[in-house]
Amino acid sequence: MNSISSPTLTIWSPIPAPLERIAFKFVWPIIFINLLGTAFGFWYYLPQFSAEPFLMWPFVPDSPVATLFLALSLGLWKLGKNSTWISSIAFIGCIKLGLWTPYVLLMFYSDFSYLHPLMYHFLFWSHLAMALQAFLIFRYTTFSFVAILVGFFWHFFNDIVDYFIPLIGSPHHTWLPSEVIGGVVYHAGSAHSIAAVGAVLLTSISLIFLLISIYPFSQRL
Repeated sequence: MNSISSPTLTIWSPIPAPLERIAFKFVWPIIFINLLGTAFGFWYYLPQFSAEPFLMWPFVPDSPVATLFLALSLGLWKLGKNSTWISSIAFIGCIKLGLWTPYVLLMFYSDFSYLHPLMYHFLFWSHLAMALQAFLIFRYTTFSFVAILVGFFWHFFNDIVDYFIPLIGSPHHTWLPSEVIGGVVYHAGSAHSIAAVGAVLLTSISLIFLLISIYPFSQRL
C-alpha cells in the first residue's frame, strides 16, 4: 500500500494540505494530464526539432521531458516502485522549467505578442502548475545524496548544451522570439544571456532545496 509522509515532518510545501489530499486521491488523472501536456509540448517543439541535430533532440523539449518524468515518478510510486533518481530529475525539472517559462514570458513580453492571449496564459499558468505539483514528490520520496546528484547533473548537462557548449550545432534551448531574425536564430544577444541566467539560477535553487531536504528534521529547527 502506498504511504505518504507526514507534511509536518517533511520539507515545506506551498501546496495547501486540503489540495494536497485531493491531488493524491486523483493521482492517475494527474498523471494523464501530465502525459497530455508532454504530448502537447512535443508538438509545440516540432518546428525546432526540424532544425536541430537528431542526436540532440532529447535536450530540446525541456518542459515536456520534465512533465514526463513527473508522470513516471507519480506512476511508479502509485505502483509501489518509487525511483528516487527519477523523482530527483522530475523535481528539478518541474521547478526549473515551471518557473523559467513564466520568467521568459514576462522578460520578453512584447516579443511573445504573436501568441494568442489564451495560448500565452495557458503557457504561463500551466508551467507554474508544474512547479507547484513538483512538491507532491516530497510526500512519498526520501531523497539520497546520490539521487540528488543524478537529478542535478542531468539538468546541469542540459544547461550546458542549451546555453554554453552545444556539442552539435547551436545552443539547444527553447527558441526565444527575440533571437529569431529573418528566420535565423541568433544566440549572441542579450536574450540568450537572460535566458541562461534564469535557467542556471533555477537549477541551482532546486539543487539547494533538495540538499536541504535530506537533513534530519531535528537539524532544521
